[in-house]
Amino acid sequence: MPKLKVLGLKAYYFTDGGLIRGVDGINFEISEGQSLGIVGESACGKSTLGAALMQSIQPPGRIVEGSISLGGDDITKMRSSEFDGKIRWKRIAMVFQGAMNALDPVYTVESQLREILIEHHIGDKKIDDKIAESLQQVGLEMSIAKRYPHELSGGMKQRVVIAMALLLDPDVLIADEPTTALDMLVQSQIISLLKKLQKEKGITIILITHDLALVSQITDRIGIMYAGQLVEFSTTKDIYKNPRHPYTQALIEAIPRLRTKDKKIHFVKGSPPSLLSPPPGCRFQDRCVYAMDVCKRDPPEFETETGYVRCWLYERSEQNPQP
Repeated sequence: MPKLKVLGLKAYYFTDGGLIRGVDGINFEISEGQSLGIVGESACGKSTLGAALMQSIQPPGRIVEGSISLGGDDITKMRSSEFDGKIRWKRIAMVFQGAMNALDPVYTVESQLREILIEHHIGDKKIDDKIAESLQQVGLEMSIAKRYPHELSGGMKQRVVIAMALLLDPDVLIADEPTTALDMLVQSQIISLLKKLQKEKGITIILITHDLALVSQITDRIGIMYAGQLVEFSTTKDIYKNPRHPYTQALIEAIPRLRTKDKKIHFVKGSPPSLLSPPPGCRFQDRCVYAMDVCKRDPPEFETETGYVRCWLYERSEQNPQP
């Protein structure tokens, strides 16, 4: 049984300006102890997907369709009180985007960690041990607990936020842009930390990022997200060695390479469509060099050896549409 299975997930924002399709029909599954990278440009719906998995989408947004199965339990059917009591932070936890700035500046690290444990009814005798354990897991000494956030470096604050997410030993950890605003050295340290946690604790990790090169260091599988949809889902090795979707190919080509004679800077031409009014059919068609008439129809998920791809270039002969 997959540790996490998402089927037909749709999460929309009902705004005065119209319907924003943040997540629009997403399917994937990952097994226990695996790591998944969700990669795409800004405003493609990555953070909305993470919030949907945590059941924390704020109004005017909400999940309108689909299921999220965590260890066989469909968490989309749970009442808020049940999810908060049994699932949130205990079985699935999240390091939110910009979390370094989310620490309360007027409370010490210890106070903020202690508050989480008290809210989840952890006994007083265990609280100090849990705080020490969580800080140790992310490579921080217990003395850090007595400090205020402004006394910590960016890397230390990010480790504290990860420690908070690990306090209740979740099975699944979602990290939304965990290395944003960190220098290259600290980025490497945070990625190494996540790899260590995955290996030692068997945590299933979902890494949300715009950096395709970054996820290659930690993930087993990658989902390429574009305009609210996963356009390709496969193993990390297959994504790099055999990218199928034209968007994936463009992202791979845009990764800077040191050892190459090609000094040209490659980029994905054009801009992503608005999630308020995405084009009918394939949402990448306006930027795609392979665009055809059939692309005016929404492509299904064509199965590959290691996942799937949403592109008419890979239609089977028995699935011949009439454009």
